[in-house]
Amino acid sequence: MNKNIYLLLLAYLLLSSCLTNKKTANSQTYDFRLDTLTLFDQSRNREIPVAFYKPHIDNPKIVIFSHGYGRNEGGHYLYYSYLTAYLASKGYFVVSIQHELPTDSLIPSTGIPQIVRRPFWERGADNILFVIEELKKSNPELDFKHIALIGHSNGADMSAFFPQKYPGIVDKIITLDNRRMPLPRTINPKVYSLRSTDQPADEGVLPTDEELKKYGITIIKLPNTIHNDMDDRANKRQRKEIRGFIMTFLND
Repeated sequence: MNKNIYLLLLAYLLLSSCLTNKKTANSQTYDFRLDTLTLFDQSRNREIPVAFYKPHIDNPKIVIFSHGYGRNEGGHYLYYSYLTAYLASKGYFVVSIQHELPTDSLIPSTGIPQIVRRPFWERGADNILFVIEELKKSNPELDFKHIALIGHSNGADMSAFFPQKYPGIVDKIITLDNRRMPLPRTINPKVYSLRSTDQPADEGVLPTDEELKKYGITIIKLPNTIHNDMDDRANKRQRKEIRGFIMTFLND
């Protein structure tokens, strides 16, 4: 066999093998366990209900999910199971945080959102940090170099706010329709956002075209999904689309 042809054939076989292995890894699913419990932050005298989705895999990367505003009704940290459970099945250690308690004040319905909602984002950021610190104690085997924050609506605003208050902790921010808190204009953490068709963001929340290029931020508008259909109300098509984009972001 001609030497050049042999080398080309060998390179092709190696490439094919790599692609096959990558495809197999991306399509692999894992068993996971769901635990719900309530953490307690003594420094703030605050309970923090959480759901842990624990995949049976060594050193998993971490996803921390923050729900949309639920008017303090409770239980909203479990309203995104189509996404949280799916990510756990793909090997991510997922923590979904209940940010609102029945005793909390309701978010004001008047005033400048970036001002009147900031205390709620501050509290959410503190909740996220507390959970991360608790995980370091209870699950030190996790991959703390790869922490992604994902949130919807008000929870997305919290996620976008977090690296401003606590820089250098997370490596990715993925928002589902944050509308009030501006997305971070940063290269690190990497920033991604999925947008609904019906609820536009406030002025200055989304980067300009120039900022998108400068910081490598990814913004994708979902053509068939409204704001309120990003939780478990999403239909089969919407769920598949959202999960697909988020997996692409996490693998980026």
